[in-house]
Amino acid sequence: MALRSTCLGFCLLLISGLAQAGLTIEITQRLDDALPIAVVPFGGISAGDNTGNIIRADLDRSGKFRSVDPATLPGQPSSSAEMLPGVWQNIAADLVVIGQASKTADGRYSFRYELLKKGGLERVLGETFTVDSSRWRDAAHYISDRIYKQVTGEPGVFSTKILYVNQYKRNTQRRYRLELSDIDGERQITLLDSVEPILSPTWSPSARQVAYVSFEARKPAIFVQNLATRQRTKISDFAGLNGAPSWSPDGKSMALTLSRDGNPEIYVMDLTDKSLKRLTNSPAIDTEPRWSSDGKSLIFTSDRSGGPQIYRLDIASGGTKRLTFSGKFNARGDISPNGRYLSMVHQTGPSTYAIGIQDLNNGVFSILTDTPLDESPSFSPNSQMVVYATRKGRLGVLGIMSLDGRFKLRLPAVDGEVREPVWSPYLR
Repeated sequence: MALRSTCLGFCLLLISGLAQAGLTIEITQRLDDALPIAVVPFGGISAGDNTGNIIRADLDRSGKFRSVDPATLPGQPSSSAEMLPGVWQNIAADLVVIGQASKTADGRYSFRYELLKKGGLERVLGETFTVDSSRWRDAAHYISDRIYKQVTGEPGVFSTKILYVNQYKRNTQRRYRLELSDIDGERQITLLDSVEPILSPTWSPSARQVAYVSFEARKPAIFVQNLATRQRTKISDFAGLNGAPSWSPDGKSMALTLSRDGNPEIYVMDLTDKSLKRLTNSPAIDTEPRWSSDGKSLIFTSDRSGGPQIYRLDIASGGTKRLTFSGKFNARGDISPNGRYLSMVHQTGPSTYAIGIQDLNNGVFSILTDTPLDESPSFSPNSQMVVYATRKGRLGVLGIMSLDGRFKLRLPAVDGEVREPVWSPYLR
């Protein structure tokens, strides 16, 4: 596979005969030592789906928990005061989640929940809060995040989003959609629908804007879109390549690949005045920049060593350092938010590609996935998992895997094909 394909986002565009996107969840590999937890159906009102069902599904999909069947529980209390001493001692779970949702006089929803030891007499966590009626699903994900952090010490990711490209056919014509959904595949939103390719989607650090490459004018251009207003702004449509946008951590600049001077190079654009600063100057192809979390450096893909490898560029000095040495092809790098790990597309055979992970502290490299055509890795904001594009038979689907490889789930589209996933940061 030539490096020039990475200049356009390393996207494998596949034909589908279906017209609507949306993700479903399939857990394909579980942890044997996942913590058993009981989530009791919430009392009070039910807004679309019972809050307890959403929390149970969230925790189950995290890989850290294993929910027990609610039908096996000795009752459905909605507060610890309703739990009889000794009755809950013998359930097949270490923790119990109970709660209630109610409607307030102004039409909002009030939520109360508790996390208890299985006997029901020791409260580990509890809280009461109120949200707008349209945000009942956000409330359930928030509770899941709070439970996850209380038990594991790490922040949860249930309130985050995934941005991805869907390819489909309508009336025999190939089309592309930029889609946004919750991490569980719900509340899917179409941001752009086009007959021309959409590539390299990425998030702003606040998670309130996205950027992407669109060929809607028959040539690549980079757009920024506000998620609240849906307003789109074209920020780069120079002659030649406009690709691989990446926001700086402070949100004030964007790294991108341009060939305006004849060769694909890495530039940084000031998003206030649109001024450009060129960062690389090489006869090789330099592309796919991604910022480090401290904003002092970025990684990029280059074939300056004879084949695609990942390099680090120091912003202040302009110096570069090669980071990857395992194999002849390593591209589409992403740095974990905690700065420790580098993910990449790693060639494992003549026409097979897997997701590789390199520990930047000690240089240890490992292959995370075992499917033959994986691409576009993106870290979760808690640095615990990676989402990537993969295949299920002849279809393009999304995969999520823990960094230790012990937990895996798959997100196939209900219709169409999904590619180029990007996990959102936490909303600021």
